Amino acid sequence: MKRNKQDNEVNNRAIKVLVGSDFVEKKWKDVVVGDIVRVENGQFFPADLVLLSSSEPDALCYIETSNLDGETNLKIRQGLQETTELLTPEAVAGLEGVIKSELPNNSLYTFEGTLRLSHKEVPLDPAQLLLRGAMLRNTRWVYAIVINTKQVDQSRKNGQHPDCLYSPFEQDIIMVNVAQAPYMVFSNFLTFMILYNNLIPLSLIVTMEFVKYFLGTLINSDMDMYHEHSDTPATARTSSLVEELGQVDYIFSDKTGTLTCNVMEYKMCSIAGTGYAETVPDEKKARVIDPDSGKESGHYDFRRLIANLDSNNPAVSPVINEFLTLLAVCHTVIPETTEEEPGKIVYQASSPDEGALVKGAMTLGYTFTTRRPKSVTIRHHERDEEYEVLNICEFNSTRKRMSSLVRTPSGNIKLYIKGADTVIFERLAKEGNKYIEETNAHLEEYASEGLRTLCIAYRDIPEEEYIEWSKIYDKAATQINNRSEALDKAAELIENDLILLGATAIEDKLQDGVPDTIHTLATAGIKLWVLTGDRQETAINIGYSCKLLTEDMSLIVCNEETHFGTKEFLEQKLAAVKSGLEPTESQRSNYQGFISLLPFCKRRFDKVNKDADHDAEPLALIIDGKSLGFALEDDIKFTFLELACICKAVVCCRVSPLQKALVVKLVKKNVYGAVTLAIGDGANDVGMIQAAHVGVGISGMEGLQAARSADFAIAQFRFLRKLLLVHGGWAYSRLSKLILYSFYKNITLYLIQLWFAFDNG
Repeated sequence: MKRNKQDNEVNNRAIKVLVGSDFVEKKWKDVVVGDIVRVENGQFFPADLVLLSSSEPDALCYIETSNLDGETNLKIRQGLQETTELLTPEAVAGLEGVIKSELPNNSLYTFEGTLRLSHKEVPLDPAQLLLRGAMLRNTRWVYAIVINTKQVDQSRKNGQHPDCLYSPFEQDIIMVNVAQAPYMVFSNFLTFMILYNNLIPLSLIVTMEFVKYFLGTLINSDMDMYHEHSDTPATARTSSLVEELGQVDYIFSDKTGTLTCNVMEYKMCSIAGTGYAETVPDEKKARVIDPDSGKESGHYDFRRLIANLDSNNPAVSPVINEFLTLLAVCHTVIPETTEEEPGKIVYQASSPDEGALVKGAMTLGYTFTTRRPKSVTIRHHERDEEYEVLNICEFNSTRKRMSSLVRTPSGNIKLYIKGADTVIFERLAKEGNKYIEETNAHLEEYASEGLRTLCIAYRDIPEEEYIEWSKIYDKAATQINNRSEALDKAAELIENDLILLGATAIEDKLQDGVPDTIHTLATAGIKLWVLTGDRQETAINIGYSCKLLTEDMSLIVCNEETHFGTKEFLEQKLAAVKSGLEPTESQRSNYQGFISLLPFCKRRFDKVNKDADHDAEPLALIIDGKSLGFALEDDIKFTFLELACICKAVVCCRVSPLQKALVVKLVKKNVYGAVTLAIGDGANDVGMIQAAHVGVGISGMEGLQAARSADFAIAQFRFLRKLLLVHGGWAYSRLSKLILYSFYKNITLYLIQLWFAFDNG
């Protein structure tokens, strides 16, 4: 009923649709493919649309997609040059043409199509796509044409039908009723047995639903799990799984935004092999370690960086200028000014990291001021510089980098690129890179302090090479099918022979209460696996900070480069661990068993810590994304799983969203009786959250998509402690007592009938 009510509210929203040469209000449900609509500032898009024109210059508009992907930052969309002059209803009414587009699919970030006008055919890409459910912001109006409606729009394709979820209690009860039915029907004692048909309490499921609903309201109203700063209460989005919270064995957690605040601050950088930091402790101040070569160790503060920039030293100043220019130019950030503070620039970034880098460049004197459809303007040393943006090769979880091809004010073409060290280092030029060793040392130092790192590089592009490459890029950009793969391949052709400038380090602080929460959950016998896209050193440092890893743990670190190397490493470690884990007879007796609630509802409480509770030292498994990819293949995955389950903690680094989901599924399907819980805050955690038995979303800086995809939503990781150990534990206990009471009541009632049967024969 609630879902139907929400659907009716959405379907009956009003939107202006072109009829003849005027716009008339219609309901969303009456909009059809081919309609031209006028959407005004603050309105949601009623269907998937292709942008034609807007109130802004060059058919520019800004949209917010938090309802779709959870990202609250604004995104730019721009109509085609051929339709920018359609600024009146009469002009739009005269438009004639044909749109060819891909079939509706579940991808929010790709779109491939063409618009054929009378004189030519032009490509359509995601820059013109306005998805249903997104909101128009900071733009008075747009004209757009409908390409998908209702059940086939991309936002619906990206979702899943909300299945009815049943906990093990309900499944077991249903199975018993079903199993009894054939026996009762075909038994020779049919009449006699019918007298006992109420021995199995059929009303129990209904009673349980009422009790679970009430237990869900206790979660919703718990002030201990209310986050005052963001005005966010805990929410039970389903009451069907409330008792499973008290049975969780494994927690799979994202790091950024889940264990940390996801509020990034630009702290340190390495430029031309020299380290700089916002503040430098005495023990880390720069000092000469080799007088003959002048080699230095340690860091200078940012004041020294600015002094070196202004020194006109040909060995240092140009590199610093290039580095800071790259930070201010190579991004997709949108600058905004507020009416309250007209002179203050607010940056709308697609990720907190990108926003932190642009702000970092601003604090060092390179301010990003203006973004136009094909250029960006930065200000430094009291002068403005405009860079023409020729192409942007966007970041994704496979590429792990983003690059911009720009034409500088002097007319030269440059490729600016930033990304993970693993992908940047393998694309560096063999000659001309003098700072690799020093930069790598700084990267390891930053990561050991728990900072998030990126490598910064560039390349000068000859005009002839760019002309040839742009033909390949333009061809890829006009493909109808597999456009994103073609664009990635085109980017690969030019993202090579790079010159390393340095690296950046960004701090993301732990949330309050995370170490205590993890320690308490571990004491309760719950294992925590952290799945993160960060560097291994960063993840390990955060692991120690949040008490996931302890000093008495032995770390098993897997960084193998090949399939067979990974297999051999895991098999050797598993054999070594097993040889030290043979339990004594007294220990075996402690692990004998199962607590039987009912014959059909059994659970092994002590299974989780069976291996880890032996006298051997505690273990932690650290594995990187490449090795994990091999470890999840069929011939290795059970070895990996067995070793991981023996360890008290597991940290998977540099992992993709798909790998997160595969790890959860591996444990869920192959560890008998284990209940899994996944917790995350971003769109990249949705697959993992949906794969687990119980999904918990955090309402954080990356929006609400994770929270909306989850069974339960909380504002901070520390609330997980009460959610599991209090609400989950009590719900499990209360429902157990309810079941036992219901059976006890019915057995007591029908024993009288049984005694009477003995009496009358």
